[in-house]
Amino acid sequence: MAFRSVTTLSTLTDSRVHITSFSLLSSREGGGKFWSPYDYGELPGGKFMAIRVSKFRDVASGLQPGQFAVGDHESVNSLNDLDPKYKMLVDKPFACTMAVMGSDGRPNLTPMWFDYDGDKVLVNVASQRTKTKWIRKTPQITILIMNPENMYHWMSMKVTVEREISEDDPKEGTFVTEHLNKIWRKYIVDGGDTYGLRDPSIDERRVLFVCKIDKIATFGQP
Repeated sequence: MAFRSVTTLSTLTDSRVHITSFSLLSSREGGGKFWSPYDYGELPGGKFMAIRVSKFRDVASGLQPGQFAVGDHESVNSLNDLDPKYKMLVDKPFACTMAVMGSDGRPNLTPMWFDYDGDKVLVNVASQRTKTKWIRKTPQITILIMNPENMYHWMSMKVTVEREISEDDPKEGTFVTEHLNKIWRKYIVDGGDTYGLRDPSIDERRVLFVCKIDKIATFGQP
C-alpha cells in the first residue's frame, strides 16, 4: 500500500489545535504516547476544529413534531465533552457495532469492544483478520453504540483512520499491547490483567488504528 502524508487538526479545550503531519498507516518516529508530539497552533481568528453532533428528536417524553429527525446540532471538542447521558455509552462496557466496507462493496458489521482517548477512537484488531485488510483499503469506519437496556438510547460515530501502529513496532508496539490489556479489563472484569483471547494456533499480533472523529449522532434517553 502506498503511504501518503497528510496534515490533521485535532482540538484542544483552550481553543488551540494540534497540528501534525504523519504517514497514513505508518508509525511516527519518537517516544511517548502514540498520538504525540504535536505542534500547537491556532487557526486564524482563534477558532478551532470541533466535532459536530447531530441530536435526533426522540420520543422518550412522548410524541413530538419532526420526531426521529435531526433537531439540534452542537459541537464538542472530544468525547469527554458529550452530554453525560451519551458519554455513559462510551464509558460503560457496552459493545459497539463497527461497520467497515467489505470486499463486495457492502458494509461488514462486527460487534466490537470500544475505546477512545479524547477526540480519538482507538480500534485494536488482530493483524491477520480480514477486517484489518478492509480497514486499510477503506479507512472510513462507522460505529454504533446502543444501550443494551434501551434500544432507543444510542449514539453513532463516523471516524477516519489517521494512523496504524503495529504491536511489533520497536518504539510504539508496547502501547498497542498495553491498550489491548486495558480494554480487556474494561469488558472482562474477572479475567485478570492480560488479554486472554489470542489465537493459540498462531503468533497473533495486534494492530491499533487511531481514528479521528468526523461526526456524531445521538438519540434517546437512558
